Amino acid sequence: MSSRYGEFPGARPRRLRTSPAMRRLVAETRLHPAELILPMFVREGITAPVEISTMPGVLQHTRDSLRKAVTEAAAAGVGGVMLFGVPEVKDAVGTQGTEPDGILQLAIRDVVSEVGDALVVMSDLCLDEYTDHGHCGVLGADGTVDNDATLERYAEMAQVQADAGVHVVGPSGMMDGQVGVIRDALDEIGKQDVAILAYTAKYASSLYGPFREAVNSSLRGDRKTYQQDPANFRESMRELALDLAEGADMVMVKPALPYLDVLRKVADTVDVPVAAYQISGEYAMVEAAAANGWIDRDRTIMETLTSIRRAGANMILTYWATEVAERL
Repeated sequence: MSSRYGEFPGARPRRLRTSPAMRRLVAETRLHPAELILPMFVREGITAPVEISTMPGVLQHTRDSLRKAVTEAAAAGVGGVMLFGVPEVKDAVGTQGTEPDGILQLAIRDVVSEVGDALVVMSDLCLDEYTDHGHCGVLGADGTVDNDATLERYAEMAQVQADAGVHVVGPSGMMDGQVGVIRDALDEIGKQDVAILAYTAKYASSLYGPFREAVNSSLRGDRKTYQQDPANFRESMRELALDLAEGADMVMVKPALPYLDVLRKVADTVDVPVAAYQISGEYAMVEAAAANGWIDRDRTIMETLTSIRRAGANMILTYWATEVAERL
């Protein structure tokens, strides 16, 4: 039988799948520890770490355990950490989010002191962890989130986080104009080198539930008036254009797996780094299915992360960051 190039039997793609070494050699997408960002929670008023029941293996840290965990992440080669504060006291305007000695600002100082520039220290810039109503902003008289009043609070948050030494702020509240206001606030106090990771396409997903336990959320209602509708794609591209025009240094798609199409389009459009957040519900589903013996946990973790990277993410926020970095 004749073998003609480009036709069977001469053309056999399986030749490039014959062994682990061959598959490794021709792999088109690779994960690297430096591309992984570890989200971490630090809780005020606890004396020992508290495991999050809906996220097995993920902890609400004390300041001491946070230092230890971030040192381990840095040693594994993880590229960055994203810090979330969990305060003891909440109020209507999220006062603890802008206190210089609030739990998140203390955690930033701790982490920067512990690991310095060994990895990039990022902080969540949002009010939902600090408000007694659980929304990402200040409420108006009608009970809805007041976009512009919230921006004033975000500006204050940016400044106290920058003063604490953070390298990157991550405004996650999906308020219109937030990137520009935060950039101005940072520049105003001489923090031009603090970068902004914009939560550009953050969808009103059903998969945030475990995260709300992680931050002891007080949310009543939902966030559909400010987070994006899962049905919409063009809206993401409009948000992207606005964030870039306002000075975003990096952009993010969140969640990751249900929005790989959005991630691919964003990655193909921009000339700035693109992040994707593999969120709490994505983590919880894998861990729960693996605990029941329904899937291979380690293979599924790597497959999901590879799919996110393949879709165009330069950076992935994942609760498996240290574990995967050590495996790589």
